[in-house]
Amino acid sequence: MPRLVLSTTLLSIALLTACNAADRVAAPTGTAGDAQAASTPQTETLGPFNVATVARFNEPWALSFLPDGRLLVSEKPGALKLVDVATGRIGDITGVPAVVYAGQGGFGDVVPHPQFAQNGLVYFSYAEAGDGDTAGAAVARARLVPDAAGGGRLEGSEVIWRQVPKVSGRGHYAHRIVFGDDGKLWIASGERQKFDPAQDMQSNLGKVLRLNDDGSAPADNPFADQGGVAAQLWSLGHRNPLGLAFDGNGQPWDIEMGPKGGDELNKVERGANYGYPIVSNGDHYDGRPIPDHDTRPEFSKPAITWTPVISPSSLIFYAGDLFPDWKGNAFAGGLSSQSLVRIQFDGDRAWEAERFAMGQRIRGVRQGADGALWVIEDGKDGRLLKLTPKG
Repeated sequence: MPRLVLSTTLLSIALLTACNAADRVAAPTGTAGDAQAASTPQTETLGPFNVATVARFNEPWALSFLPDGRLLVSEKPGALKLVDVATGRIGDITGVPAVVYAGQGGFGDVVPHPQFAQNGLVYFSYAEAGDGDTAGAAVARARLVPDAAGGGRLEGSEVIWRQVPKVSGRGHYAHRIVFGDDGKLWIASGERQKFDPAQDMQSNLGKVLRLNDDGSAPADNPFADQGGVAAQLWSLGHRNPLGLAFDGNGQPWDIEMGPKGGDELNKVERGANYGYPIVSNGDHYDGRPIPDHDTRPEFSKPAITWTPVISPSSLIFYAGDLFPDWKGNAFAGGLSSQSLVRIQFDGDRAWEAERFAMGQRIRGVRQGADGALWVIEDGKDGRLLKLTPKG
């Protein structure tokens, strides 16, 4: 498998610089402050897109649509917002738990339950304090109760999953969450920059997890007969999986940060081991080599590796009608690459098809009901952007 994957249709992408050991977390500078609607709608063009600025946020981390078309946006310092995308009006949602806001930690992902219209449940992830100076990701659920001001509150919050064990450091939580077509809750769990837990079956660090919606382990998981933490696992040997999504056939894929080089897109298969930290198509930040995937055929290989890296932040599969030629493609947000990356597939084969220079670090991407692409920029004063076809 080639170690360098570059599109021939790059849109003014500069050669990426070396990334630091904190996993490329530097954010663009901007004006701190609470989320705010764009005072005057701004529209610009970028490549094939008309780009409308809908709102701005303080370090947005995730976005997720509710069935009625409103948008949940999490902010890393520990806030949750509800956006009326038609007007740009933003409401506050109270009841967010205390978070460990440091390094890559803080408030994370947010998604509605598949039956949200009936039960009002939202699921969210965050960095949670442990004993001493330890921390770990947690996933909780609560009922969203709207208010007349356009916001609401979280009621009956309960933690249904935790990273085990909590460890020192403030990196590689990952904690992306998504509901699959099977109704199960899937969680991408980073290895917290501790390397070995990704291969430890008594730890859920460096794994992709599959759970029932109450946090219990399904009886048909690949390691269910081992009990304990192992029963939660779907796959292992991951590093920092920051994107987790399902294609049109219900197949899960993840996109994750490699070390120094070797960002990966993986077809996440039942019981598979992706080899980290034993193998990687990147190397340690201190220069020590890591054997490539080709040297250990017992480990599953990535579908794509990127060197130079893109620093992936998120992943979706596109199924809309506004961009009909892109149906079945995936889109990944890029942090250090400041890009939106389009990925094509042919069965199990995948390749980067196109890269759109966004001019800012892209933290999240979603598809709206009308087929528009919605992205959030990373960092203070990060914009919420709606991308529609140009012309």
